[in-house]
Amino acid sequence: MKFSSVFILFFMLEMSVAQAQRNCGTAGYIQQLITTDPFIKNSFNKAAAQITAVSNNSAARDIVADEIINLPVVIHILYNTSIQNISLAQVQSQLTVLNNDYSNLNADRINTPTVFATLVADTRIRFCLAQVDPQGRRTTGIIRKYTKTDFFSPEDAMKYAAQGGDDAWDCKRYLNIWVCNMGGRTLGYSSIPGGPAATDGVVISYDVFGTTGNVRSPYDKGRTATHETGHWLGLKHIWGDAICGTDDVDDTPVQQYYNYGCPTFPHVTNCSPNGNGDMYMNFMDFTNDDCMNLFTKGQKIRMRALFAENNIRNSFLLSFACDSTLAQGGALPAIDTTVAVQPFAGLKIYPNPLQSIVTIEYIGELKASVLKTINIFNVTGNKVYSGTVISAKTNINTAGLAKGVYILSIQEGATRITKKLIKE
Repeated sequence: MKFSSVFILFFMLEMSVAQAQRNCGTAGYIQQLITTDPFIKNSFNKAAAQITAVSNNSAARDIVADEIINLPVVIHILYNTSIQNISLAQVQSQLTVLNNDYSNLNADRINTPTVFATLVADTRIRFCLAQVDPQGRRTTGIIRKYTKTDFFSPEDAMKYAAQGGDDAWDCKRYLNIWVCNMGGRTLGYSSIPGGPAATDGVVISYDVFGTTGNVRSPYDKGRTATHETGHWLGLKHIWGDAICGTDDVDDTPVQQYYNYGCPTFPHVTNCSPNGNGDMYMNFMDFTNDDCMNLFTKGQKIRMRALFAENNIRNSFLLSFACDSTLAQGGALPAIDTTVAVQPFAGLKIYPNPLQSIVTIEYIGELKASVLKTINIFNVTGNKVYSGTVISAKTNINTAGLAKGVYILSIQEGATRITKKLIKE
């Protein structure tokens, strides 16, 4: 899907800001979808209306009130470097976090303030790595693909094989999670109910996914995936993405804005309903991983409403992809199968950091494929160079560029390669 220059500008500006606090890309992503395709808002509103109708109807809620809902998950790991090709242990650690957080079995639930303790819920939603693929064959639920893309932005390229990503599995039967290198400060983002099937799912940066391996503090407890999956299940940010806004959940207190870091209880603002202040430990706030520890009963109702009859995620109640005994074919190896794509080793870009000239050189078999459109953008999204590579070795004059970070984009058809350039 093509996104406007406004969104690209916003993303590029993010790249130049130090990583000071959590940043979820969902709200901006959804707003950009609506801007790009105004008709999609009707689909979002219809899904939201379904959630509200079931949430407000006790008889409808009872239909899926106690049933354990099992969600088969497929993890699309997209790596440009070996460190991004995260281990099986890191993947499994994230599944453990999801199951603990959504079951109220997380060890840090003891940190929930007493005044909120009676509101905490076991959502009775569980997650498994898919054991059956869309064709009925055995699978580990993990796909690994090399990508030529250095980093991704919240514009869905990681969800399409033709754009350096991997195509989604059937979103009516699987929760798709793409793990990749996210640029800027964005830790992850999610689709929301009612969006396009091809882009339905959650995206998480590889270094905030799980609790072991290549993870960075203070986002090393797997809570980014817990938060973004909450959006996928129909939850809003707890402050409603507005000053003193609403998340449409009755038992989450109104709060002025998001919280970050780890506040001290109570954190009272101008719109706090009482002295208990903000529920900043809710998974749908922006606090650090080790400060988040709960979903509420009201949030549980809204999430489970998606699975009611005729509602958007009802089809998951019929999914059998968590049960390996129903798959065709023989047993899989004990470790996850790697599906690798050869690196785009036939392209050299040097020197970097830049000097007065940057050279783009095609080598090997790529010497015959040199007709590529090339653009260079600065961090504000402004194009500072545009041209065409017309030979196997092309020099571009960069002497006039100011010091800073630039994005080099080379594209032909649906294939695009992006590289970060630095001018010192």
